[in-house]
Amino acid sequence: MLKKFKIKNYKNFKNEVCLDFSNTAGYQFSLDCLTDGLISKILIYGRNATGKTNLGKALLDIYNTMFNSSRYVQDGIFLNADSHERSAVFSYEFSFSDQTLLYNYARYSESELQWEELFIDGTPIFNCDFCSKTYNFDNLKYINAETANTERYLQSLEEGQDTKDIAESKLPFLRWLISNVALKNDSMLIRLSNYVRRMVVISAGNVMRSQSRKIYDGFFETLEDNAKLKDLEDFLNVMGLNCSLVLKELPDGQKELYFSNDKLVPFFENASSGTLALFDLYRRLMPSVWDASLIYLDEFDAFYHYEMAENVIRFFKKRFPRSQIVMTSHNTNLMTNRLMRPDCLLILSTSGSLTPLCNATARELREGHNLEKMYISGEFEEYE
Repeated sequence: MLKKFKIKNYKNFKNEVCLDFSNTAGYQFSLDCLTDGLISKILIYGRNATGKTNLGKALLDIYNTMFNSSRYVQDGIFLNADSHERSAVFSYEFSFSDQTLLYNYARYSESELQWEELFIDGTPIFNCDFCSKTYNFDNLKYINAETANTERYLQSLEEGQDTKDIAESKLPFLRWLISNVALKNDSMLIRLSNYVRRMVVISAGNVMRSQSRKIYDGFFETLEDNAKLKDLEDFLNVMGLNCSLVLKELPDGQKELYFSNDKLVPFFENASSGTLALFDLYRRLMPSVWDASLIYLDEFDAFYHYEMAENVIRFFKKRFPRSQIVMTSHNTNLMTNRLMRPDCLLILSTSGSLTPLCNATARELREGHNLEKMYISGEFEEYE
Protein backbone atom coordinates (compact mmCIF):
# COMPACT_ATOMS: atom_id res chain seq x y z
CA MET A 1 0.00 0.00 0.00
CA LEU A 2 1.02 3.61 -0.47
CA LYS A 3 2.31 4.89 2.85
CA LYS A 4 3.31 8.45 1.99
CA PHE A 5 3.35 10.73 -1.06
CA LYS A 6 5.20 14.04 -1.39
CA ILE A 7 5.31 16.58 -4.20
CA LYS A 8 7.22 19.84 -4.54
CA ASN A 9 7.38 22.57 -7.20
CA TYR A 10 4.55 21.05 -9.23
CA LYS A 11 1.81 23.34 -10.61
CA ASN A 12 0.42 25.31 -7.65
CA PHE A 13 2.49 23.38 -5.06
CA LYS A 14 5.60 25.52 -4.69
CA ASN A 15 6.48 24.08 -1.30
CA GLU A 16 6.42 20.42 -0.39
CA VAL A 17 2.99 18.94 0.29
CA CYS A 18 2.63 15.53 1.91
CA LEU A 19 -0.26 13.06 1.78
CA ASP A 20 0.52 10.77 4.72
CA PHE A 21 -1.53 7.57 4.93
CA SER A 22 0.35 6.47 8.06
CA ASN A 23 -0.71 9.48 10.12
CA THR A 24 -3.40 7.74 12.18
CA ALA A 25 -4.60 9.16 15.48
CA GLY A 26 -5.80 6.05 17.32
CA TYR A 27 -9.56 6.60 17.04
CA GLN A 28 -11.71 3.53 17.79
CA PHE A 29 -14.61 4.48 15.51
CA SER A 30 -15.00 4.40 11.71
CA LEU A 31 -12.37 1.67 11.65
CA ASP A 32 -13.39 0.84 8.08
CA CYS A 33 -11.37 3.91 7.05
CA LEU A 34 -8.18 1.98 7.85
CA THR A 35 -6.54 -1.04 6.21
CA ASP A 36 -3.50 -2.84 7.63
CA GLY A 37 -2.78 0.04 9.96
CA LEU A 38 -2.79 2.66 7.18
CA ILE A 39 -5.49 5.16 6.25
CA SER A 40 -7.38 3.82 3.25
CA LYS A 41 -10.29 6.29 2.99
CA ILE A 42 -9.57 10.03 2.86
CA LEU A 43 -11.80 13.03 2.21
CA ILE A 44 -10.05 16.28 1.24
CA TYR A 45 -11.63 19.73 1.58
CA GLY A 46 -10.24 22.93 0.18
CA ARG A 47 -11.32 26.24 -1.25
CA ASN A 48 -11.49 26.65 -5.01
CA ALA A 49 -8.11 26.73 -6.77
CA THR A 50 -6.19 25.19 -3.85
CA GLY A 51 -5.04 22.33 -6.08
CA LYS A 52 -7.28 19.36 -5.25
CA THR A 53 -7.38 18.28 -8.91
CA ASN A 54 -3.65 18.88 -9.35
CA LEU A 55 -2.92 16.72 -6.30
CA GLY A 56 -4.62 13.80 -8.03
CA LYS A 57 -2.62 14.40 -11.22
CA ALA A 58 0.61 14.53 -9.23
CA LEU A 59 -0.26 11.36 -7.34
CA LEU A 60 -0.74 9.42 -10.59
CA ASP A 61 2.46 10.74 -12.20
CA ILE A 62 4.20 7.53 -11.18
CA TYR A 63 1.85 5.63 -13.51
CA ASN A 64 3.11 7.56 -16.54
CA THR A 65 6.70 7.26 -15.33
CA MET A 66 6.61 3.49 -14.91
CA PHE A 67 4.52 2.59 -17.95
CA ASN A 68 5.31 5.34 -20.48
CA SER A 69 1.61 6.05 -20.73
CA SER A 70 -0.42 9.09 -21.71
CA ARG A 71 -3.33 7.78 -19.62
CA TYR A 72 -3.00 10.70 -17.21
CA VAL A 73 -1.78 13.59 -19.33
CA GLN A 74 -0.30 16.53 -17.41
CA ASP A 75 -2.03 19.42 -19.13
CA GLY A 76 -1.09 23.07 -18.64
CA ILE A 77 2.04 24.41 -16.94
CA PHE A 78 4.02 21.63 -15.25
CA LEU A 79 6.30 23.51 -12.84
CA ASN A 80 5.21 26.05 -10.24
CA ALA A 81 5.12 29.49 -11.83
CA ASP A 82 6.52 31.28 -8.75
CA SER A 83 9.50 29.00 -8.21
CA HIS A 84 12.99 29.31 -9.67
CA GLU A 85 13.69 25.60 -9.26
CA ARG A 86 14.11 23.73 -12.54
CA SER A 87 12.25 20.53 -11.68
CA ALA A 88 9.36 19.08 -9.71
CA VAL A 89 10.22 16.42 -7.12
CA PHE A 90 8.00 13.37 -6.56
CA SER A 91 8.37 10.94 -3.66
CA TYR A 92 6.44 7.69 -3.13
CA GLU A 93 6.85 5.51 -0.04
CA PHE A 94 5.17 2.08 -0.17
CA SER A 95 4.70 -0.63 2.42
CA PHE A 96 4.61 -4.22 1.13
CA SER A 97 4.33 -6.85 3.86
CA ASP A 98 7.10 -5.97 6.29
CA GLN A 99 9.24 -4.03 3.82
CA THR A 100 9.35 -0.37 2.75
CA LEU A 101 10.05 0.82 -0.79
CA LEU A 102 10.90 4.46 -1.48
CA TYR A 103 10.96 5.76 -5.06
CA ASN A 104 11.97 9.38 -5.66
CA TYR A 105 12.46 11.26 -8.90
CA ALA A 106 12.55 14.78 -10.32
CA ARG A 107 11.10 16.00 -13.61
CA TYR A 108 11.84 19.02 -15.77
CA SER A 109 8.57 18.35 -17.58
CA GLU A 110 6.02 15.59 -18.01
CA SER A 111 8.33 13.84 -20.51
CA GLU A 112 11.81 14.59 -19.15
CA LEU A 113 13.41 13.21 -15.98
CA GLN A 114 16.23 14.93 -14.11
CA TRP A 115 17.06 12.07 -11.69
CA GLU A 116 15.58 9.01 -9.99
CA GLU A 117 16.50 6.81 -7.04
CA LEU A 118 15.16 3.71 -5.30
CA PHE A 119 15.53 2.55 -1.69
CA ILE A 120 14.30 -0.62 0.01
CA ASP A 121 14.27 -0.64 3.80
CA GLY A 122 16.65 2.31 3.70
CA THR A 123 19.17 0.57 1.43
CA PRO A 124 19.93 2.51 -1.79
CA ILE A 125 19.29 0.16 -4.74
CA PHE A 126 20.16 2.52 -7.59
CA ASN A 127 20.31 6.19 -8.48
CA CYS A 128 20.51 7.87 -11.86
CA ASP A 129 21.34 11.52 -12.49
CA PHE A 130 20.52 12.11 -16.14
CA CYS A 131 21.81 15.67 -16.07
CA SER A 132 25.35 14.87 -14.88
CA LYS A 133 25.25 11.35 -16.43
CA THR A 134 26.23 9.67 -13.17
CA TYR A 135 24.73 6.29 -12.33
CA ASN A 136 25.03 3.84 -9.44
CA PHE A 137 23.71 0.28 -9.77
CA ASP A 138 25.87 -1.29 -7.02
CA ASN A 139 23.02 -2.78 -4.94
CA LEU A 140 20.88 -4.46 -7.58
CA LYS A 141 21.80 -7.78 -5.97
CA TYR A 142 19.67 -6.71 -2.99
CA ILE A 143 16.58 -7.23 -5.17
CA ASN A 144 18.01 -10.23 -7.07
CA ALA A 145 18.50 -8.12 -10.20
CA GLU A 146 22.27 -8.33 -10.42
CA THR A 147 21.94 -9.99 -13.84
CA ALA A 148 20.58 -6.73 -15.29
CA ASN A 149 22.65 -5.64 -18.28
CA THR A 150 23.15 -2.07 -17.10
CA GLU A 151 25.65 -1.46 -19.90
CA ARG A 152 22.84 -2.08 -22.38
CA TYR A 153 20.66 0.38 -20.48
CA LEU A 154 23.36 3.06 -20.58
CA GLN A 155 23.87 2.35 -24.26
CA SER A 156 20.16 2.95 -24.89
CA LEU A 157 20.50 6.34 -23.19
CA GLU A 158 23.36 7.28 -25.49
CA GLU A 159 21.38 6.14 -28.52
CA GLY A 160 18.54 8.37 -27.36
CA GLN A 161 20.95 11.31 -27.16
CA ASP A 162 22.12 10.64 -30.70
CA THR A 163 18.58 10.66 -32.04
CA LYS A 164 17.56 13.68 -29.90
CA ASP A 165 14.88 11.46 -28.38
CA ILE A 166 14.31 12.95 -24.91
CA ALA A 167 12.06 10.07 -23.85
CA GLU A 168 14.81 7.51 -24.57
CA SER A 169 17.77 9.62 -23.44
CA LYS A 170 16.16 9.84 -19.99
CA LEU A 171 14.41 6.48 -19.87
CA PRO A 172 13.54 5.70 -16.21
CA PHE A 173 15.78 2.91 -15.04
CA LEU A 174 12.96 1.50 -12.89
CA ARG A 175 10.80 1.05 -16.00
CA TRP A 176 13.68 -0.52 -17.92
CA LEU A 177 14.56 -2.82 -15.02
CA ILE A 178 11.04 -4.24 -14.62
CA SER A 179 10.76 -4.79 -18.39
CA ASN A 180 14.17 -6.37 -18.95
CA VAL A 181 14.92 -8.52 -15.90
CA ALA A 182 13.25 -11.80 -14.91
CA LEU A 183 12.07 -10.91 -11.41
CA LYS A 184 10.45 -13.30 -8.96
CA ASN A 185 6.69 -12.97 -8.49
CA ASP A 186 7.17 -11.84 -4.89
CA SER A 187 9.80 -9.25 -5.87
CA MET A 188 9.28 -5.80 -4.41
CA LEU A 189 9.42 -4.35 -7.91
CA ILE A 190 6.69 -6.70 -9.14
CA ARG A 191 4.56 -5.70 -6.16
CA LEU A 192 5.19 -2.05 -6.94
CA SER A 193 4.30 -2.56 -10.60
CA ASN A 194 1.08 -4.39 -9.71
CA TYR A 195 0.07 -1.62 -7.31
CA VAL A 196 0.83 1.28 -9.65
CA ARG A 197 -0.89 -0.40 -12.60
CA ARG A 198 -4.12 -0.44 -10.55
CA MET A 199 -4.05 3.24 -9.55
CA VAL A 200 -6.94 5.27 -10.99
CA VAL A 201 -8.02 8.92 -11.13
CA ILE A 202 -11.67 9.70 -11.77
CA SER A 203 -13.33 13.10 -11.98
CA ALA A 204 -16.88 11.99 -11.31
CA GLY A 205 -18.36 15.42 -11.95
CA ASN A 206 -17.48 15.44 -15.66
CA VAL A 207 -20.73 14.21 -17.18
CA MET A 208 -21.35 15.02 -20.84
CA ARG A 209 -24.79 14.11 -22.15
CA SER A 210 -23.77 14.89 -25.73
CA GLN A 211 -20.99 12.28 -25.60
CA SER A 212 -23.04 9.51 -24.04
CA ARG A 213 -23.53 7.46 -27.21
CA LYS A 214 -19.85 7.46 -28.22
CA ILE A 215 -18.57 6.85 -24.70
CA TYR A 216 -21.01 4.16 -23.63
CA ASP A 217 -21.41 1.94 -26.70
CA GLY A 218 -18.50 -0.25 -25.64
CA PHE A 219 -19.78 -0.42 -22.08
CA PHE A 220 -23.16 -1.64 -23.31
CA GLU A 221 -21.46 -4.80 -24.58
CA THR A 222 -20.49 -5.51 -20.97
CA LEU A 223 -24.07 -4.96 -19.84
CA GLU A 224 -25.28 -7.69 -22.19
CA ASP A 225 -24.32 -9.96 -19.31
CA ASN A 226 -27.52 -9.93 -17.25
CA ALA A 227 -25.58 -10.29 -14.01
CA LYS A 228 -23.62 -7.11 -14.75
CA LEU A 229 -26.75 -5.21 -15.75
CA LYS A 230 -28.35 -6.33 -12.47
CA ASP A 231 -25.26 -5.17 -10.59
CA LEU A 232 -25.59 -1.71 -12.16
CA GLU A 233 -29.28 -1.63 -11.28
CA ASP A 234 -28.51 -2.65 -7.68
CA PHE A 235 -25.83 0.04 -7.48
CA LEU A 236 -28.26 2.77 -8.53
CA ASN A 237 -30.88 1.51 -6.09
CA VAL A 238 -28.39 1.44 -3.22
CA MET A 239 -27.68 5.08 -4.05
CA GLY A 240 -31.35 5.87 -3.40
CA LEU A 241 -32.76 5.61 -6.94
CA ASN A 242 -35.79 3.37 -7.33
CA CYS A 243 -35.38 2.02 -10.85
CA SER A 244 -35.27 -1.03 -13.09
CA LEU A 245 -33.08 -1.18 -16.19
CA VAL A 246 -33.43 -2.87 -19.56
CA LEU A 247 -30.88 -3.06 -22.37
CA LYS A 248 -32.41 -3.29 -25.86
CA GLU A 249 -30.91 -3.74 -29.31
CA LEU A 250 -32.13 -1.20 -31.86
CA PRO A 251 -32.89 -2.03 -35.52
CA ASP A 252 -29.49 -0.60 -36.56
CA GLY A 253 -27.72 -3.01 -34.21
CA GLN A 254 -26.83 -0.42 -31.57
CA LYS A 255 -27.71 -0.97 -27.92
CA GLU A 256 -29.80 1.42 -25.87
CA LEU A 257 -30.40 1.53 -22.12
CA TYR A 258 -33.88 2.18 -20.74
CA PHE A 259 -35.66 2.73 -17.47
CA SER A 260 -38.25 -0.03 -17.24
CA ASN A 261 -41.64 1.36 -16.21
CA ASP A 262 -45.04 0.67 -17.74
CA LYS A 263 -43.29 1.96 -20.84
CA LEU A 264 -39.59 1.92 -21.66
CA VAL A 265 -37.99 5.33 -21.03
CA PRO A 266 -34.63 6.13 -22.72
CA PHE A 267 -32.02 6.38 -19.98
CA PHE A 268 -29.73 9.15 -21.22
CA GLU A 269 -32.44 11.49 -22.46
CA ASN A 270 -34.28 11.37 -19.13
CA ALA A 271 -31.74 10.74 -16.38
CA SER A 272 -30.83 13.62 -14.09
CA SER A 273 -27.28 14.99 -13.86
CA GLY A 274 -26.87 13.14 -10.57
CA THR A 275 -28.00 9.84 -12.07
CA LEU A 276 -25.69 10.32 -15.07
CA ALA A 277 -22.82 11.06 -12.71
CA LEU A 278 -23.53 7.85 -10.80
CA PHE A 279 -23.75 5.87 -14.03
CA ASP A 280 -20.48 7.31 -15.30
CA LEU A 281 -18.79 6.56 -11.97
CA TYR A 282 -19.97 2.95 -12.14
CA ARG A 283 -18.92 2.61 -15.78
CA ARG A 284 -15.40 3.81 -15.09
CA LEU A 285 -14.98 1.55 -12.08
CA MET A 286 -16.79 -1.66 -12.94
CA PRO A 287 -15.05 -3.08 -16.03
CA SER A 288 -11.45 -3.06 -14.88
CA VAL A 289 -10.80 -1.66 -11.43
CA TRP A 290 -12.95 -3.47 -8.90
CA ASP A 291 -9.52 -4.53 -7.60
CA ALA A 292 -8.06 -1.00 -7.77
CA SER A 293 -5.15 -0.32 -5.43
CA LEU A 294 -5.80 3.43 -5.19
CA ILE A 295 -8.67 5.54 -6.51
CA TYR A 296 -8.51 9.35 -6.55
CA LEU A 297 -12.07 10.67 -6.88
CA ASP A 298 -12.08 14.37 -7.69
CA GLU A 299 -15.36 16.21 -7.00
CA PHE A 300 -17.01 12.83 -6.62
CA ASP A 301 -20.27 14.31 -5.30
CA ALA A 302 -20.59 17.31 -7.64
CA PHE A 303 -24.15 16.40 -8.65
CA TYR A 304 -25.30 14.51 -5.56
CA HIS A 305 -27.74 15.23 -2.77
CA TYR A 306 -25.91 14.91 0.55
CA GLU A 307 -27.66 11.61 1.36
CA MET A 308 -26.58 10.16 -1.98
CA ALA A 309 -23.03 11.35 -1.36
CA GLU A 310 -23.08 9.51 1.97
CA ASN A 311 -24.33 6.40 0.18
CA VAL A 312 -21.46 6.61 -2.31
CA ILE A 313 -18.89 6.71 0.51
CA ARG A 314 -20.54 3.75 2.24
CA PHE A 315 -20.56 1.89 -1.07
CA PHE A 316 -16.84 2.47 -1.56
CA LYS A 317 -16.06 1.29 1.94
CA LYS A 318 -18.01 -1.92 1.37
CA ARG A 319 -17.00 -2.66 -2.23
CA PHE A 320 -13.34 -1.55 -1.90
CA PRO A 321 -12.37 -2.44 1.68
CA ARG A 322 -8.68 -2.84 0.85
CA SER A 323 -8.36 -0.05 -1.73
CA GLN A 324 -6.98 3.34 -0.78
CA ILE A 325 -9.56 5.91 -1.83
CA VAL A 326 -8.93 9.67 -1.79
CA MET A 327 -11.99 11.84 -2.41
CA THR A 328 -12.30 15.61 -2.78
CA SER A 329 -15.45 17.51 -1.88
CA HIS A 330 -16.97 20.83 -0.84
CA ASN A 331 -19.87 19.09 0.92
CA THR A 332 -19.51 19.76 4.65
CA ASN A 333 -22.38 17.36 5.42
CA LEU A 334 -19.84 14.60 4.85
CA MET A 335 -17.56 16.02 7.54
CA THR A 336 -18.91 13.68 10.19
CA ASN A 337 -17.58 10.93 12.40
CA ARG A 338 -20.49 8.74 11.30
CA LEU A 339 -18.72 8.28 7.97
CA MET A 340 -15.12 9.27 8.46
CA ARG A 341 -12.87 10.32 11.35
CA PRO A 342 -10.74 13.40 12.13
CA ASP A 343 -7.48 11.81 10.89
CA CYS A 344 -9.13 10.93 7.54
CA LEU A 345 -10.65 14.37 6.93
CA LEU A 346 -8.00 16.71 5.50
CA ILE A 347 -7.87 20.41 4.61
CA LEU A 348 -5.82 21.51 1.60
CA SER A 349 -4.83 25.12 2.20
CA THR A 350 -4.26 27.89 -0.30
CA SER A 351 -0.55 27.67 0.58
CA GLY A 352 -0.47 23.99 -0.39
CA SER A 353 -0.41 22.25 2.98
CA LEU A 354 -2.49 19.18 3.87
CA THR A 355 -3.69 19.02 7.47
CA PRO A 356 -5.99 16.42 9.10
CA LEU A 357 -8.70 17.91 11.29
CA CYS A 358 -7.22 16.27 14.39
CA ASN A 359 -4.06 18.37 13.86
CA ALA A 360 -5.91 21.57 12.93
CA THR A 361 -7.20 22.42 16.39
CA ALA A 362 -5.94 22.51 19.96
CA ARG A 363 -9.01 20.51 21.03
CA GLU A 364 -8.90 16.75 21.43
CA LEU A 365 -11.48 15.76 18.85
CA ARG A 366 -13.78 12.93 19.91
CA GLU A 367 -16.54 10.91 18.32
CA GLY A 368 -19.25 13.18 19.69
CA HIS A 369 -17.88 16.40 18.20
CA ASN A 370 -19.86 18.04 15.39
CA LEU A 371 -17.02 18.49 12.91
CA GLU A 372 -19.16 20.26 10.29
CA LYS A 373 -20.31 22.87 12.81
CA MET A 374 -16.73 23.41 13.96
CA TYR A 375 -15.57 23.82 10.37
CA ILE A 376 -18.28 26.32 9.44
CA SER A 377 -17.69 28.33 12.61
CA GLY A 378 -14.03 28.78 11.64
CA GLU A 379 -12.41 26.31 14.06
CA PHE A 380 -9.95 25.16 11.36
CA GLU A 381 -9.73 28.43 9.42
CA GLU A 382 -6.02 28.87 10.17
CA TYR A 383 -5.28 25.81 8.02
CA GLU A 384 -7.40 26.77 4.99
